[in-house]
Amino acid sequence: MNASSIVAPATRDLDNLAGKLAGWLAERLPDARDIRIANLSYPLGAGMSHETILFDASWKERGEARHRGLVVRIKPTHALVYQDDMFEQQYRLMQVMYKSGTVRVAEPLWFEADGALLGAPFFVMAKAAGRVAVSYPPYSKAGWLVDDATAAQRRCMWEDSVGQLAMIQQMAVPDFLAQPGWPGGFEQEIDRWRRYMEWIDPPHELTLLRSAFDRLMALVPDHRPEGIVWGDARLGNMMIGPDFKVAVVMDWEQPSQGGALHDLGWWLLSDANQTVNQGIAPLDGMGTRAETIALWEQVSGKSAEGIDWYIAFAVFKQECLGTNMARTRDMSSKAGSWVPGTRIAAAIDAL
Repeated sequence: MNASSIVAPATRDLDNLAGKLAGWLAERLPDARDIRIANLSYPLGAGMSHETILFDASWKERGEARHRGLVVRIKPTHALVYQDDMFEQQYRLMQVMYKSGTVRVAEPLWFEADGALLGAPFFVMAKAAGRVAVSYPPYSKAGWLVDDATAAQRRCMWEDSVGQLAMIQQMAVPDFLAQPGWPGGFEQEIDRWRRYMEWIDPPHELTLLRSAFDRLMALVPDHRPEGIVWGDARLGNMMIGPDFKVAVVMDWEQPSQGGALHDLGWWLLSDANQTVNQGIAPLDGMGTRAETIALWEQVSGKSAEGIDWYIAFAVFKQECLGTNMARTRDMSSKAGSWVPGTRIAAAIDAL
């Protein structure tokens, strides 16, 4: 395995982990005998916020051989991407999504709140079959979408992925996404990123970033439809099956009650960052910005009026995240001479 392709916040001895997981699974599968854990691996080019490990479990149950592909997701304890602890909430949201069948997610199986075994709480879910359009390198420049997919297959994938993005907005907003002391609704997402800015800039040195936030708050749109915020809405967080449809929607680590258009704004920005913002032409078959918005509106039943503000706010979020990553993971060389707050100016000026 090429270690440079692993982007997890931490890694560990996988042989040691296999032994721990075998013992832990034995307690949850009381009829299982001779549990064996194999094929442990970190996903390549994805999984930056949480330590996520794929593995296969096999055992005998009442004399019959059993096998299941599984994934363990471990709560991060250092090099944090996000300041809000939503680890249990992401698991509960996946449970709601899975039971409803409205949005395709991996089946959540067990949650372990005790951090004694792996050093932090964790949960285990079913492994899905498929491929991920990773961001490093950009999926529009290299990888299976370029080499192994036809324009018609990409079109199928695009339609289904945008459809799944929109289906999130047909779900009722869960009460458990609220936290003591947090506002609800649209203001919850605003408050999260106001606090994030304070978290990464205690001395108030990032004047351009802070100025951009103030400008955005002065331009908040009237159209603020309610809805679940997935939090990292992009193609790279969907596993694509052999039929070029979405197998599962992944990475629910920062959900909120903040409203339907935040995810669409993040999706459109992320798509641009994988293509035109890097001077890469979109792949044949992938929908345009206008087509994406139109399909999202059709499936969600909600208007995307004012979407440019949500895209600009997504730029602000990405600037905050980029600042944090540069400081906590020694990625300053990748940032070059970039000054936090400079990339958002054009997006705000266009509002």
